[in-house]
Amino acid sequence: MSILEVNGLRKVYSTRFGGNKVEALKNVNFSVEVGEFVAIMGESGSGKTTLLNILAALDKSTNGSVILDGNDLTKIKDSSVSQFRRDKLGFVFQDFNLLDTFTIEDNIYLPLVLAGKSYKEMNERLMPIAARLGISELLKKYPYEVSGGQKQRAAVARALITNPKLVLADEPTGALDSKASDELLKLFCEVNRLVGQTILMVTHSVKAASVANRVLFIKDGEVFHQIYRGADTDQQLYQKISDTLTLLATGGDRR
Repeated sequence: MSILEVNGLRKVYSTRFGGNKVEALKNVNFSVEVGEFVAIMGESGSGKTTLLNILAALDKSTNGSVILDGNDLTKIKDSSVSQFRRDKLGFVFQDFNLLDTFTIEDNIYLPLVLAGKSYKEMNERLMPIAARLGISELLKKYPYEVSGGQKQRAAVARALITNPKLVLADEPTGALDSKASDELLKLFCEVNRLVGQTILMVTHSVKAASVANRVLFIKDGEVFHQIYRGADTDQQLYQKISDTLTLLATGGDRR
């Protein structure tokens, strides 16, 4: 069953005085099944950031539809967008987006505080997530007191605590060293496999993409190609991704 359906998505930006138009997305079509872990890749300027912003309800498309959990994001009223985003989506960013004046615990609680949840409910939700992510001992610390990998684990906890239909991850390993990156990717796989969390991750990293179930490649504002894991190992998928990126860079035909 599809949790996300993107149909005929098009985004056109106008220059400041309307003299020129830039077509960031042309005709994007794809779906994401419940419990899938999908990576999106593409060169800078390919349109993947624009796509992510539209999926996150941070931007509006020019044409097309984005159906998330039966709701068309393009038709949600501006006054309801924030609540919809908070209820349906979880976010993991490259730079963590944690508030240094809040403890790790309070940073994780923030979306539930905004939703008006009681402390008892917030605490009941947090404890099992913190244990699963290995951050129970860090909850009273501040972001500047922990490592980058631990900050990202806190950001993942914040994304999961609302029980979102979809987690959107924007270059989640971009600010991490190799060890922390490996730990985060393992964590994503565990959350996806054990909890059934649906994840859509935008990344430049071949290694990060190679742990996903499927990889979509964006080129010139369109879905150029996609790879399904099937029975492939991470290393085999890594090689297929690398070959496709070479094809993209050398102007090969869509497959």
